[in-house]
Amino acid sequence: MRIFKFGGASVKDAEGVKNVFDVLQKVGYEDVLIVISAMGKTTNALEVVIKNYFEKSNEFHASLQEVRKYHNQILLDLFDDEDHDVFFTVNSHFADLEYFLRSNKSPNYNFVYDQVISFGEIVSTTIVSYYFNEQGLKNNWIDVRNFIKTDANYRDANVDWEQTQRLISKGVKKKALNITQGFIGSDENNFTTTLGREGSDYTAAIFAYCLSAESVTIWKDVPGVLNADPRYFENAVLLNQISYREAIELAFYGASVIHPKTLQPLQKKEIPLFVKSFINPLLPGTSVSKGQDLEPKTSCFIVKKNQLLISLASIDFSFIMEENISEIFALLHKYKIKVSLIQNTAISFSVCVEDKYNNFNELKSVLSKKFKVSYNENVSLFTIRHFTKEAAEMVEKDKTVLVKQISRETMQIVTKE
Repeated sequence: MRIFKFGGASVKDAEGVKNVFDVLQKVGYEDVLIVISAMGKTTNALEVVIKNYFEKSNEFHASLQEVRKYHNQILLDLFDDEDHDVFFTVNSHFADLEYFLRSNKSPNYNFVYDQVISFGEIVSTTIVSYYFNEQGLKNNWIDVRNFIKTDANYRDANVDWEQTQRLISKGVKKKALNITQGFIGSDENNFTTTLGREGSDYTAAIFAYCLSAESVTIWKDVPGVLNADPRYFENAVLLNQISYREAIELAFYGASVIHPKTLQPLQKKEIPLFVKSFINPLLPGTSVSKGQDLEPKTSCFIVKKNQLLISLASIDFSFIMEENISEIFALLHKYKIKVSLIQNTAISFSVCVEDKYNNFNELKSVLSKKFKVSYNENVSLFTIRHFTKEAAEMVEKDKTVLVKQISRETMQIVTKE
């Protein structure tokens, strides 16, 4: 089997859905399983709904209606008959969402987040599946929550591989065109869980591993994996080939093209990953597989915005030793704050972190009891793989450098505009 993943940008409107259909006509759809994300910016829009729900905002109902209206317009653009079954099915999904929001008693934000956010993927795959059937492309819509089982670590769930392998091996029709959702799974109580933001790539890798697939293709609006994000860097270069090891390094440092968890299961079975353009689907794109690290060999730039640089100093000028560092990391783990860079001296310890769950203020109050805490908000962390002097100078130009760290292949620079 081949596994295809289409992200939100590829199905952001009716023309996008039609284009996905055209892509399949060009590259084939036999023995294919398609993983599809929420349409356009639906995940962001549902995050606003969740925020309004918890804040009991007057905007709550309006924000929910916006999501509904957006999908309804796509339906009207794709289907001529408003009595078509797809309208009823999509309405029933939204009715389920509204029922949950009315009846929910849990104050757990992460639990509620996963139950609500997942409707983006459920609705998008429903629309695509019905449209393909309408065009004569028969397909098998499957609810991924019946196949990918996880623990109850909401918003960043861990896969139960043994159970997932058993369910996928037994339940996926290998000779059909299958359509399923990215990003989501379910726990042992059948509550919805999510695999972390941008987790649809990971979903594709999970299915590929469990089905021993021939390949995985991620379809994007770029020609493949570039050596830099063109939003921040001019003259980005297409990488024709990347090794698994190099791709894992790039993903670890925050390259947004490939989800960090995606590559491990593919590497285990040496399943090649292709990143291709849904605009020009017959172009070769980028191959991630066993082989040379990079082709062409060039510097790769990764930037993470809106980071926090936290510096801790001992109050009494005593050394910051292993015992202190282990305590600091235990707290970072407790408050789910992801560390991207570490630097320490005899009496100070600095980390550049991502405060995904907005827990920094709580962490700061705990750390302040033992350390002098200073911090810079909204800093940028640049990582340069295979750096050169010219590459570093380009990143540092017109910026204040707060921290610089160099290893054999990698340079990291924390800057403030």
